[in-house]
Amino acid sequence: MNQEARQCQNCKKDFVIEAEDFDFYEKMKVPAPTFCPECRLIRRLVWRNESTLYKRKCDAPDHSEEIISMFSKDKPFVVYDQKFWWSDQWEKGKVFQDYDFSKPFLKQFRELMEKSPLPSLSTNYSTVVNSEYSNWAGDLKNCYLVVDADFIENGAYGSGWVYAKDCLDNDFIRKCELCYFSFDLENCYQTFYSVSCKDCNGIWFSKDCNGLSSCFGCVNLRNKKYHILNEPYSKEDYEKKLRDFNLNSYAGIEMAKKEAGEFWIKHPKKSYRGFQNLNSKGDYIYHSKNVSYGFLITDVEDSKFVALTHSKPTKDCYDYTDWGDNVNRIYDSIAIGYAAHDIKFSHLVFNNVRDIEYSYFCSRSSDLLGCVGLTEKHYCILNKQYSKEDYFSLREKIIKHMDDMPYVDKGGRVYKYGEFFPPEISPFSYNEAVVQEYFPLTKDEALGHKLDWKDAEERGYQITKHPSDLPYQINEVDDNILKEIIGCEHKGECNEKCTTAFRITPYEWQFYKRFSIPLPRLCPNCRHYERLRQRNPLKLWHRKCMCDKKNHGHEGKCPNEFETSYAPDRKEIVYCESCYNNEVA
Repeated sequence: MNQEARQCQNCKKDFVIEAEDFDFYEKMKVPAPTFCPECRLIRRLVWRNESTLYKRKCDAPDHSEEIISMFSKDKPFVVYDQKFWWSDQWEKGKVFQDYDFSKPFLKQFRELMEKSPLPSLSTNYSTVVNSEYSNWAGDLKNCYLVVDADFIENGAYGSGWVYAKDCLDNDFIRKCELCYFSFDLENCYQTFYSVSCKDCNGIWFSKDCNGLSSCFGCVNLRNKKYHILNEPYSKEDYEKKLRDFNLNSYAGIEMAKKEAGEFWIKHPKKSYRGFQNLNSKGDYIYHSKNVSYGFLITDVEDSKFVALTHSKPTKDCYDYTDWGDNVNRIYDSIAIGYAAHDIKFSHLVFNNVRDIEYSYFCSRSSDLLGCVGLTEKHYCILNKQYSKEDYFSLREKIIKHMDDMPYVDKGGRVYKYGEFFPPEISPFSYNEAVVQEYFPLTKDEALGHKLDWKDAEERGYQITKHPSDLPYQINEVDDNILKEIIGCEHKGECNEKCTTAFRITPYEWQFYKRFSIPLPRLCPNCRHYERLRQRNPLKLWHRKCMCDKKNHGHEGKCPNEFETSYAPDRKEIVYCESCYNNEVA
């Protein structure tokens, strides 16, 4: 088919379906979407709760112990401790339903969700050691509130980590050690308050740098040593100047943040963040090729509308969010991995799975439709077992029924066959899920869009130390700080899941002392949102290169145009990749 313009039934904005998109939909045997790419991404992210955790009772028979869960106790779900859920002590798939042609398929799916036991967390629990408060993770040791992570030892407060050790308060880091309060690092060591840096060691407040050591406040530098605000110093003068910044004090850190930020904005930015890519468009793209509209991805090929995917290889996928690891032909799904192929409209389907649609938390299975919590099952609909012939016959009837009697949500949006689950049947409210980090809404905005919202539960913290009363220098603090309940500066008045108060854990206390870092004034959630402000949105704008410098391969202003995540009204100076490379060479 040729290119076709459509109007999104959710946001009412126009979007374009390209000829190549129709080819993919035909291959996957699905109709073209009726939601635009951004609304499709938002819809998937509502189903992913990484860090909003609760204490509740385990619902398994004879297991009433308190557990940590991503499902709050007021939700109408049966929740088992994840170790028990994965054991062979109960029969998975015992709960099933006959298909009812008198009501919409997705309504029946939600009914099955509420009856089928769900694991309390989403981790590879057998490889998670002393890390009870982590979620969406595997191969962790001694971690606290580290989510969306794999192969981590000794860490706290962060998301999007892969192969990291002894790190604190970071997001989207890969192969890093002893790093603090940074975003988008790869292969860095002792890197603090920095953004989008690679192969760096002993740097502070630096951005878009590669191969630096012992540098402060730098931007766009390559393979330099002893630089401050891009100016070279001798080793002795560098160390003296660094002491003058008083980085062991809260006032010194705040002043350095301001000075570095003002310096960064004066220097050009590449139209996208990433490296070692071929024919790819998006932002934060690494080691990928033939990707369109990819965001925060690594090792992805021949795919479009892909986000938060870091386990290789990921190939031939559309509208795919999170995970990977030998997957291909995935469409409009989230958290699919471990040798998965031909998966549609599903969530948390993994480990040698194929030909699965509209299913949740299923593994080592194939040919499932509308199933929840199955393992090693085949030819099942709403968890009920069928013969191969009966399965395919009923499947065709259900697809027709989904078109004849579609699910219509509270906002009047219509869900026929070919659309991912509606947000309103998600186990999570909008502000519990990770979607709030990427597409934030206020409570009134969410409710106005007919989206669920969960008010914060009363925590009853008795604050013993207000942030204004904290010592400004770390050397003025002793071990008694571990006994204090510190109030967050935001006091719960922000839109950042503020916990209103927090403690200093022994691990972070040792980290602060080791590197003479002053105590934080914000709770971990608010610190996380502060780092996320360094990340551009998951959307693109068409722009022209702003370079007008000589010796960059053009006369006058550069004629190159590109898609970029820097909106036209941003203050940054944005260059095409060629001009940027000439600038930093």
